[in-house]
Amino acid sequence: MRILALESSCDESAVAVFDAARGLLAHALFSQIELHRVYGGVVPELASRDHVRKLLPLVRTTLADADTLPADLAAVAYTAGPGLIGALLTGAALGRSLAYAWGCPAVAVHHLEGHLLAPLLESEPPPFPHLALLVSGGHTLLIDVVAPGDYRLLGDTRDDAAGEAFDKSAKLLGLPYPGGPQLAALAATATGDAFKFPRPMLDRPGLEFSFSGLKTAVSMAVQAAPLDARRRAEIAASAQAAIVETLVRKSLRALEETGRDALVVAGGVGANQLLRRSLRESVVRLGARVYYPRIEFCTDNAAMIAVAGLARLKSGCVEPLAIRARARWPLTELGPLSSV
Repeated sequence: MRILALESSCDESAVAVFDAARGLLAHALFSQIELHRVYGGVVPELASRDHVRKLLPLVRTTLADADTLPADLAAVAYTAGPGLIGALLTGAALGRSLAYAWGCPAVAVHHLEGHLLAPLLESEPPPFPHLALLVSGGHTLLIDVVAPGDYRLLGDTRDDAAGEAFDKSAKLLGLPYPGGPQLAALAATATGDAFKFPRPMLDRPGLEFSFSGLKTAVSMAVQAAPLDARRRAEIAASAQAAIVETLVRKSLRALEETGRDALVVAGGVGANQLLRRSLRESVVRLGARVYYPRIEFCTDNAAMIAVAGLARLKSGCVEPLAIRARARWPLTELGPLSSV
């Protein structure tokens, strides 16, 4: 089985070809960072239009790089949600149309399931069942992953996601878009103990998150005194330390409560080096192990959509001719797969 996958949920146009026997054959990605940088964030209409321009040329390039013809494909997979509805529809329309023209099935993929299954691209994939921390600009979730498709939500954020806390803190500090990586780079030049920012919801039981209060604390620190280079770096380091400690301690609590011995960290914030180091040092004390996709597959990409799409195809989950996309799509609405 060989599958073509498209990802267009936000500001990354991505295509991949994945083979069940040989693994990832080729993948390509075009980032819209420069397009949106002048606005300080993603402009949905511009994102949609750029997907229209970039996706089809990426399909041609990736098929050529994978030495694959349309007749070699068992299916075309595409991200159907959640995400920006206009951006999703461009990928869904192209993916469904290509599948129809080539006479093969179309598979609609949940974006977050793609992130959860991204570590399966690695040479040492995580065992099932395991615990997952899915952390990005739009989501902060703790999930008990019983098997592919069988997801049990343990904890969610009550307001803002961890990635948004990174990005908004960076914006308050005057750092350029995208803010999360910029804040992490600045934080590396200072220690994280200069400001005692709150560690939200660690003082109560449960596995839920909240980061709106932390953003308020960062805003107050920024306004309290002039921002010289040292103060800016100390605020960045302290904000990062607060976010990371919250994620780590909640993850450890979830491991203890579930008894799982494997933790998957997925999503864009999973590329943060302090988070990786802190989790690696912490979970070993519980006799557990942490798994990540490689850095390039932490952020949005089509390789993860291909892995999830292939799993869904094997289970018989194919789409009708109607083109469907969902801006909001709870992960728990997915059903267990009959085959993986």
